[in-house]
Amino acid sequence: MPIIFNYFYSEYLLRMLLASLLGGIIGLERDIHGRAAGLRTHLLVSLGAAVFTILSEFISNTAGSSDFPSDPGRIAAQIVTGIGFLGAGVIIKEGVNVRGLTTAACLWTVAAIGMAAGGGYYEIAIITSGIALIGLVILKFSEHFYAKNAYRILSIQTPIEVNAPEIIEIIMNKRLKIINCDLEMNYETGKSLTRLTIRLHHRGSPDKLAHGIINALEGSSLKLQEIKWEHA
Repeated sequence: MPIIFNYFYSEYLLRMLLASLLGGIIGLERDIHGRAAGLRTHLLVSLGAAVFTILSEFISNTAGSSDFPSDPGRIAAQIVTGIGFLGAGVIIKEGVNVRGLTTAACLWTVAAIGMAAGGGYYEIAIITSGIALIGLVILKFSEHFYAKNAYRILSIQTPIEVNAPEIIEIIMNKRLKIINCDLEMNYETGKSLTRLTIRLHHRGSPDKLAHGIINALEGSSLKLQEIKWEHA
C-alpha cells in the first residue's frame, strides 16, 4: 500500500496538476472574453478527464486478472460522451444566431488534453494546448486580413407613398447584396415597413457598414420614421 500511495503522489499527481494547468490556461482565454465557461470550468473539465483516465489505468492494473480481464479504456471512453452534454449546455440559440460553439469546442479539447495528461502523454497534452491557444488568440487577429460574409436585417418605416425601390437604390453598395425584401403596408395608419435581408462582404466588424447605410438614408430626400439594424 505505501508503494501505491507514493507512486500516486509522484506520477499521478503530476498528471493531474498538468491537466489542471493546461485546462486553466485555455479557460483563462475564454474568461477574458467574458464567456460563461471560463477558467474554473475548463480547469475542472481537464482535471476530471485526467482523473477518469488515471482511474481507468489504476483500476485496470489493480483489479484485472487473467480470469476477469479489465479494459483500461472503458471508463475513459465515457468522457467523450459525457463532455458532449456539457458542451451542449454552453451553446445558446438567439433567434437564428448560435453562440457558444467555440467555447463548447474548447471544453471538448480540454477534455482531450486532460485525457492525454492523465494517461502520461505529456508532450501530446502540451502541444495540443499550444495549438489550441494559437487558434484562439493568434488566429483571431487574422480575421481582419480577409473578407467574409455576414447577414443583417435592415427595417425601414416610412410613409406609405415611399416605394421600396427608392430605398434599395439609396443603400446599394458594392460590399452588400440584398438577399430578400419584405414589404408591409398599413393603409389605416399610412405607414410602410420595408425589411431587407442584406449580405455584407467585409473585413473586421460588419456593423461599421451600418453607419454608412444609415447616413445615406438620412441624407436622402425620403421621409423616414424609423430605422432598425438587426443581426440575421
